[in-house]
Amino acid sequence: MKQGTQGSAGTGVPDAPARGSRVPPQQRAADVDRDRGLADGSGAVRGEHTHSETPIPRPRQVLQRPSVRGQILDALRTALVGGELTPGEVYSAPALGERFGVSATPVREAMQQLATEGAVEVVPNRGFRVIERGARELAELAEIRALIEVPVMLRLARTVPAARWADLRPLAESSVRAASSGCRATYAESDRAFHRAVLALAGNEQLVQIAEDLHRRAQWPLVGGPVTRGRADLVADAAEHLALLDALAAGEWDVVRSLVQEHFAGSA
Repeated sequence: MKQGTQGSAGTGVPDAPARGSRVPPQQRAADVDRDRGLADGSGAVRGEHTHSETPIPRPRQVLQRPSVRGQILDALRTALVGGELTPGEVYSAPALGERFGVSATPVREAMQQLATEGAVEVVPNRGFRVIERGARELAELAEIRALIEVPVMLRLARTVPAARWADLRPLAESSVRAASSGCRATYAESDRAFHRAVLALAGNEQLVQIAEDLHRRAQWPLVGGPVTRGRADLVADAAEHLALLDALAAGEWDVVRSLVQEHFAGSA
């Protein structure tokens, strides 16, 4: 029975040439290329025009890039809070990259993120200038935070069992230890972690994200000095976390309102 060009059993694969028949050199080369492509898993054979395609980067390289940018972003935020990056000064991506031991690209991407957060501004052909902020801006941030968080905490004081507030006590105590270290950047992270955990009990992720952004902005230093709050100020601020938990657990609404408002005002 004739099978034609469809190959054996209708597989679509041409039959091998009969013994003694002569295979043209072009066909032999095409078969070798095809077999190589199938063997290495690439599937590339002659005639697919793979020479014009953009090379695909290795997955490991793709995954590393966001990781590096995230680490640099965290490092830059820490440097901002700690006063290592001075308000009003311009910093270039290559110089910062040399400082952190990376290329300028992840630094530039991280600084662009900080620009969207309002921490820095782009200076064409130079780099990024750290925003100069005054007491008025900090007071405005404190007011907005109070408008958002006070009603939420009052609602939580009415609905959350006392045992849940006890679960957050280790975070409050951790913030006290962080404040005792005198490191502004260390305390800033611990401070945000405590407030984030409290607001998370409301079950509103959008609220948590907005409050976190405002909180982070409130932690950036004022113009005129890298650090505006000393160790004693940080310790007093952290102690209010413990007092707030006690008031929330006891359902003392007036105390909760007063503590939160004073806490935000003191942070400013």
